[in-house]
Amino acid sequence: MAIRVLISGGGTGGHLYPALNIAAALRRADPTCELLLVGAERGIERRILPTAGYSYRLLATEPLRRSQPWQNWRILATMPRVFAGLAEAFRTLDPHVVVGTGGYASAPALAYAIAARKPTVLQEQNAFPGLVTRLLASHATHIHLGFPEAADHLKPGRATQVQAYGNPVANSGASAVPSDFDWPAGRVLLTTGGSQGARGLNELLLRELSGATRWPDGVTMVWISGPDHHEAISAAVRGTAWADRIRVVPYVNALGQSLNRVSLAISRAGAMSTSELAAAGVPALLVPLPTSAEDHQRSNALSLAGAGAARVFEQHSAVAGDLWHSVLELLDSESSLQAMAGAMRSRGRPDAADRIAADVLELARSEAGVRHADD
Repeated sequence: MAIRVLISGGGTGGHLYPALNIAAALRRADPTCELLLVGAERGIERRILPTAGYSYRLLATEPLRRSQPWQNWRILATMPRVFAGLAEAFRTLDPHVVVGTGGYASAPALAYAIAARKPTVLQEQNAFPGLVTRLLASHATHIHLGFPEAADHLKPGRATQVQAYGNPVANSGASAVPSDFDWPAGRVLLTTGGSQGARGLNELLLRELSGATRWPDGVTMVWISGPDHHEAISAAVRGTAWADRIRVVPYVNALGQSLNRVSLAISRAGAMSTSELAAAGVPALLVPLPTSAEDHQRSNALSLAGAGAARVFEQHSAVAGDLWHSVLELLDSESSLQAMAGAMRSRGRPDAADRIAADVLELARSEAGVRHADD
């Protein structure tokens, strides 16, 4: 009997890529495993899943608008369509296990699975867990944490098993999606704001570059601007003194598999971004998103800074020149850079996806055995 697993997650890359990486690990461990990925029509998965190589279904799921609560009527309005789609998906696949990677795109499938008494596995990326994980922790069969600190904020059920294997980053030899970028030779300074880009981080870096009087030797900056900011950032960079040393790109698929080319990163502190940096041992200058839910990016950043793997800069209160000073200081000192790289590597969990997949398969086989015995 083939094992059947439904994986739900998306909205942003921070929730979609864990789902894809778990799917890839399941396929490596059991090529006969039947997989269905479920996401949101409005999420990044609309662009990524058609070429990812998995069966998938996109639902009309709406996000929770915390800053505009009067708009949350949309959740109720779309609920009949969402649950009709889920009923068909569950009837067609009849999954042995349902895995959710958090965010609004995962919530309906997880709720449906719990109501249907299906074994459920939650994968939580952040040091401070998201709303979906906090609400459903007591009903989950297993919970997998990206940061061990997250356990302090959860109330799992009596029978819930909680593991801190780390976040499921892409396997370097078998990425969930192919890379699409030709990296420059020599040392690379990476700037990334996550899958959607980050206007605040982009603006901070432009201010830093406008006051920079020196560029680190032999270094090319790869600036992942985000699709919505690419044109504006490209134009702004052309007006700087360092335009010939900066490559601005809107997005890079499968970034994690290429991070071994990066010497230092300037990054938001999203869970998957920081986990990919940790798995590759890339030291980072982290600028947490100040409006992240429950300030979870700051929690992620401080966890890594406390380990000596990163430095943290506040977007709105950073002293002009401090960020670029740290760039120069680290890229000028191989010993400092390597010390941070070692600390970052110590927090990396490159085998997390495979360990989570093994857990999911064991749970699914147990469920399949129970069903077979009942037949």
